[in-house]
Amino acid sequence: MVDIFDAVGLDKPNIGLLDEEFLAQVQNLPEKNLAVELLERLLQGEIKSKFASNVVQQKKFSQLLSSVITRYQNRSIETAQVMEELVEMTKKFRQAASRGEQLGLSDDEVKFYDALTNNESAVKELTDETLKKIAHELTENLKKNISVDWQQRESVRAALRLMVKRILRKYKYPPDQAEEAVELVLQQVETLGEAWA
Repeated sequence: MVDIFDAVGLDKPNIGLLDEEFLAQVQNLPEKNLAVELLERLLQGEIKSKFASNVVQQKKFSQLLSSVITRYQNRSIETAQVMEELVEMTKKFRQAASRGEQLGLSDDEVKFYDALTNNESAVKELTDETLKKIAHELTENLKKNISVDWQQRESVRAALRLMVKRILRKYKYPPDQAEEAVELVLQQVETLGEAWA
């Protein structure tokens, strides 16, 4: 195992969300290949830690990172370009991690909001305020109805599925993507279920 920080001559920083100063240091490293590897590993770690319980954001950023690295490994883009894309991705990551405050939603509500806005037609048809209300209501109702063994009991899962469908219908969530949204919401509940139960 090689400590990548030692290899490039950097102290191990406390890089909660990869601050600007640290990103500038990494961009200016003479060993660009190591800098790319360093950023990739840091971003993978940040994605896992910050979005461990946010199904949509974790998938989105994992795919984005994978795409950039694959293009780099296939030599479709140069080292300087991949560094630029990774730094840009880090900035998007930071924005996504602090969206709850901007939207006025709790951490759990943001996770359901993301699941609901994963559908483009819902974003077009419903206002942002409506999507926030749905996220709030979903969070509130699901928290009340989660039991310890809900994942093993099909009757409880069915009741939760029905409740989610009812809430989506109440706010006129586009029916073309409602089933997908229900599945995404239930996947999100699975990541939060243990903490809630």
